[in-house]
Amino acid sequence: MASIQPSPKKRKNNNNNNDKQSTEINKGNKKKKKKNQDLADVRKLGQQLLSNRSHINNLPLLLNILNPTSSSPPEFILEALLSVQSFFTPLVAELPSSSAKPTEDPESVYRVWLRSKFDEFVEFLIRLSVSTTLVEEALREVVVDTLMECVKVGNAGKFHSSIYHKFIHTMVYSIEEADTLLDLLVSKYFKYIDVCYFTYISLEKLIRTLDVRSTSAESEKESSASASGELLIRNIHHVLSKIPPLQQLGEKSEFEMWNASGVFTKDSRTETKKKSKDSKTETNDVPSSAIISKKMKLKFSKAWMAFLTLEPLPIDVYKEVLVILHQAVIPYLSNPKLLSDFLTKSYDIGGVISVMALSSLFILMTEHGFEYPNFYVKLYALLQPSIFIAKHRAKFFQLLDSCLKSPLLPAYLAASFAKKLSRLALTIPPSGNLVVIALIHNLLRRHPSINCLVHQEEKDQTAKNDISAKPGIDHFKNKESDLTKTNALRSSLWEIDTLRHHYCPPVSRFVLSLENDLTVRSKTTEVAVKDFSSGSYATIFRDEMRRRVKQVPLAFYKAIPTSLFSESDFGGWTFQSEEQKQ
Repeated sequence: MASIQPSPKKRKNNNNNNDKQSTEINKGNKKKKKKNQDLADVRKLGQQLLSNRSHINNLPLLLNILNPTSSSPPEFILEALLSVQSFFTPLVAELPSSSAKPTEDPESVYRVWLRSKFDEFVEFLIRLSVSTTLVEEALREVVVDTLMECVKVGNAGKFHSSIYHKFIHTMVYSIEEADTLLDLLVSKYFKYIDVCYFTYISLEKLIRTLDVRSTSAESEKESSASASGELLIRNIHHVLSKIPPLQQLGEKSEFEMWNASGVFTKDSRTETKKKSKDSKTETNDVPSSAIISKKMKLKFSKAWMAFLTLEPLPIDVYKEVLVILHQAVIPYLSNPKLLSDFLTKSYDIGGVISVMALSSLFILMTEHGFEYPNFYVKLYALLQPSIFIAKHRAKFFQLLDSCLKSPLLPAYLAASFAKKLSRLALTIPPSGNLVVIALIHNLLRRHPSINCLVHQEEKDQTAKNDISAKPGIDHFKNKESDLTKTNALRSSLWEIDTLRHHYCPPVSRFVLSLENDLTVRSKTTEVAVKDFSSGSYATIFRDEMRRRVKQVPLAFYKAIPTSLFSESDFGGWTFQSEEQKQ
């Protein structure tokens, strides 16, 4: 049987395809071989640089690979980075300063040249750390670690604050890589107190030289890789908020420092000289924790106060700052009264901002002797129906209860707050009614002089003699902002009496607590406002579901009702449906 042979034309095409495939494979092998050869060449350049001084010209070649504009492959960058770092590590402590000028000595010229190359190396590291072309995060971490090693010993073996300031400046102005770099600093370097110290200094310098308005106006002219305006403020706030407070840093007996011969040792020697000569304690270069704490508080205060002067702060950043201010900032300031202008300005804005500023302002008044004459006037103005559904209402009501706790408050002020809360009880949700009852209960117990509000008789003779005056008129001025003119002491808490018939059972039950004689303090106790301050419909429903009821009211109808109300309840009205009419 004859076999089928391919035609000469097909055989020729097959041969051509095989030749193309073989050439493509050869090209791929050549590229791979060339890449391996190039990587081997980079490694050889580094080995030669480390082995002999005669190969010093390899240093510019390796630095050219690290240049972000050269777009070198990651493996080349890593190899060149390790070689250059190994070369500079033993030499950098002996190099002159960046501003030094060479003498006629060849060795001096050589060292000044090395210093310029070291500065170029640091510049490339900073640019690589925020480069968007650096895809591998592991390599970015190596770049940051190498940069921090240069910071550690770059200033004749001491902490090089100038390099670190450039790094922080570049990180804050970065758009895409700021969070990544900040996470690296938080996880590896913010545990060192000298790093935190110089971070505060760098942020303060950056903020002092920053003009947010001009930066925002020129944002369109700047490159896309540089942050400006609101984003710049957010980056600064993120860095400030991520630095651990001094209390957490000082949990150990000794402060951990990135550079052993750090910034604190110089002043510690002067402090030890001032001590008594008769003391037999050992003197060393490590200062006491009190000295470190004092210095850190000073830099912490300067950085935060500089940040709070930036205007305008984005509204989300503004709120975040007010939320953490009383816990994360005020306890660590050298002088908390420095916040008085910022807090009073925030408190005067009104609305949610005032509620959020209340915590910090209350701490300044109660713990640091700050006086604010209009405090209770502004606090009274915050009592609006919207406050009972606000996000931070729980903290607000607890602070409101604390602000009204002093027995030195005048009767007209306590009565105004009680009456204002009582009037709000008519228009707020049931959860808000529970808070109002608790607050009024505490006010009546703390201030016996306003117990007349429970039942007030008409004492005005002119009103009695006036025939046109209607009986039972309420003299309280609900819209009056001046607490001395509200006429609250001439009114009564009749609004609370209406809560006895409230449709929500927890409200009608809880209001019965006000029927007790609250002037007898020995037989009554204050109500914990925090138990009701965060209430809502969901919490009331959940509590009622858990409540065990012995007697359940029932409704029995002989016939199924066809309407909600009977016609006898409302004369002249009919409640029949259209179908029933037909």
